[in-house]
Amino acid sequence: MRLTKFSLILLLGLTGTLQAQPANTNANVRPLSLEECIKMALERNLEIRIEQHNPQISWFALEGSYGAYDPTFRSSGAQSFSSREGGRVDDQGRPILSSDQTKIESINADLAGVLPTGFTYELGLDLSHTRNTPSISPDTWSGSAAALTLRQPLLKNFWIDQPRLNIKLNKSNLKISEQGVYFKVMDVVSRVEAAYYELIFAHTNVTVQVKAVELANQLVFENKQKVKIGTMAILDEKQAESQAAVAQADLLAARNQLAVQESTLKNLLTDDYANWQSVSLAPTELLLPVPPTFNLMDSWQKGMTMRPDLIQQRLDLEKRDIVLKYSHNQLFPALDLFGSYGHNGLDKVSYEGVLSDLGQGNNPKYSYGAVFTVPLGNRIARNNYKSSKAAKQQSLDLLKKLEQDVLVAIDDAIKVARTGYERIEATRQAREFAEAALEAEKKKLDAGKSTPFVVLVLQRDLTTRRSEEIRARVDYFKALSDLSFKEGTTIEKNRIDVEVK
Repeated sequence: MRLTKFSLILLLGLTGTLQAQPANTNANVRPLSLEECIKMALERNLEIRIEQHNPQISWFALEGSYGAYDPTFRSSGAQSFSSREGGRVDDQGRPILSSDQTKIESINADLAGVLPTGFTYELGLDLSHTRNTPSISPDTWSGSAAALTLRQPLLKNFWIDQPRLNIKLNKSNLKISEQGVYFKVMDVVSRVEAAYYELIFAHTNVTVQVKAVELANQLVFENKQKVKIGTMAILDEKQAESQAAVAQADLLAARNQLAVQESTLKNLLTDDYANWQSVSLAPTELLLPVPPTFNLMDSWQKGMTMRPDLIQQRLDLEKRDIVLKYSHNQLFPALDLFGSYGHNGLDKVSYEGVLSDLGQGNNPKYSYGAVFTVPLGNRIARNNYKSSKAAKQQSLDLLKKLEQDVLVAIDDAIKVARTGYERIEATRQAREFAEAALEAEKKKLDAGKSTPFVVLVLQRDLTTRRSEEIRARVDYFKALSDLSFKEGTTIEKNRIDVEVK
């Protein structure tokens, strides 16, 4: 992963470049570049880690859907007994019902399954032993083996059935979950960049507010001296003290905002915030803006092809089309061909004899034919098909809406970035003019041609202009980061290798 290096030069009209100070000078200071922050987020961010589980879950679901083609083996054994009491006679005293008992023992086993064409098969073996009491005939051991029973649908469930539907949908879900990881990485990296730039602003704004406090205190000191010698009213001294108090309050607010921005960035970088709580982050990047070169058509092309959320919506449209094909197939009547072939076995001694008889194939049995089934009305299938058509159209409209939103977002992002670059020069000039105005007004005050109130107003204005210049630079780089996100090029720009497990 490689990140472009930027630099920030703060031309604040001071004796040199102002350097940002950490929020807590007693804390452990951790210098961090933007590249380091992104690397840490990719390794430790909890949102990315949570999202990475989704492809694994989707993969297991896909693998499980192939279980529909796993053959099943079934065996059973049973014994039944029935008896009938005799002794009944007719009107002439002749017995019409004698007592008897029947005992049946049976063993069954079969292997069955389905193939990806909807073709079903079953291989089975049935053995039974019947004993009658009183014995009219010897015990009978019989066996019937349907060596193979086959069934193939030709209309309904022919080109797609429920197992194939589930497999296709799960394949799409896997691809969607993978794109979800890409989108989450883009989102987190973009937020890391924004938080990092905001931290730069917060650090530098503290420095600006410190300078404002120094200017206010210097004016208070000068006014006190003038009050002592009687060249200035006490009211002017109090106005300067009030401004100094306001500047101190602004400094406290700036330091609090710095602490908040540090927490925001830490939350994106680590899964163990407690260990980072006492660490003060010191950004090392310098923000040097370069003239922008934007190409709307190129950005639109990137957005249409690289945005993971757009790819996800297109995959969802494919899913809707799969469901529609399945629903359409369910409208057809069922026409199934079937056939079976096997052997009968019979022996009066033992199971072994039955099995031997089956093996010799002396008593073959077979059947074949077709089954035609037409559901009268078929309201369930017809309404499912209509519902699938509506769902597909809805997904298509959602895709069109999302594509249009992406185009608008990219267009707006380019305008914001272009305007942001122009603001940098405007705010720089505004800061320089504010510095010159304050310096001139101080000279007038020393000459007795101005008032301390005017100087106070110009001091506040200079502090505002300095903050605005820093804000313009930070907003410009945030706008560039946001444009990359809108184009879907955040991963490519930062040369991030996203591994989906």
